[in-house]
Amino acid sequence: MRSRLGVRWTIGDVSPAGFEALQISIASAVRLFGREAAYAVVVNGMSPSEAAARTGDVPDGVDWLAAPKVPPDVLAPYLGAGMAEGTAWKFAPLSVFPDLHELALDNDVILWEAPEAVRRWLEDGDPHARVVAADVKPAHGRFADLCGPEPRNSGIRGTPPGFDLGEALARVLAMKPEALDSELDEQGLQVAALSLDRAPLVVTTEEVSICSPFHPHQPQPGRCGAHFVGLNARDLPWCWYDRPATEVRLEHWRHLLPEMRRRAGLSDGRGVGGTAAGR
Repeated sequence: MRSRLGVRWTIGDVSPAGFEALQISIASAVRLFGREAAYAVVVNGMSPSEAAARTGDVPDGVDWLAAPKVPPDVLAPYLGAGMAEGTAWKFAPLSVFPDLHELALDNDVILWEAPEAVRRWLEDGDPHARVVAADVKPAHGRFADLCGPEPRNSGIRGTPPGFDLGEALARVLAMKPEALDSELDEQGLQVAALSLDRAPLVVTTEEVSICSPFHPHQPQPGRCGAHFVGLNARDLPWCWYDRPATEVRLEHWRHLLPEMRRRAGLSDGRGVGGTAAGR
């Protein structure tokens, strides 16, 4: 891929399976995009060293960064009292690699092949192109009317070099000065900001599935990857066909885990370089 790329993740005090997914996501991204790309994990609610220890062995060259203690100024007036833990993490900081194509991945997104939208974003030379993922159902919160009719997911977010995400967020909030009270609001705000002036390139759910055992999510990975939604939660406080949802979610992940490790080059189930992964 011709354009220089920076890949970032965000992590906080998520479930052990969420850290397991992050290890695989990092290894798979480095395998896909190569050592010439830059990689960083932004850590909330714990030290970067603790997050790195929970994640386990990853390729060399990944930076572990402490998230800012306060949200960006553009968002501060709009953070509602009902915000769930983890909301607005993806905006702190707004950019890690401002001079590169920046690909922001949720820790539970695993890519082993570049989706068409990502390939075009990196190779076509369009200085204004942005990337977002498709979803299986609309979930845009208070900003739904600014996001268009198609469901979008912010688990994959691509911005070009020099893109001013703060300015884009400010434009959306000027049009709709609403408090952010949920992760759906956060997602809708991101989708609206990436959609200003032109439609973003879209990673399809056939390429990267919204992967979980719960309908209408997709039980199998896509051609290029999978977004394991719900994996970060320590407890899903509901039942699925009379079984605890947390148990069903983890069973599904464990079933696909050998394939995910193989896709990332971790086929022996051990850490990068053959050392046991920390837990």
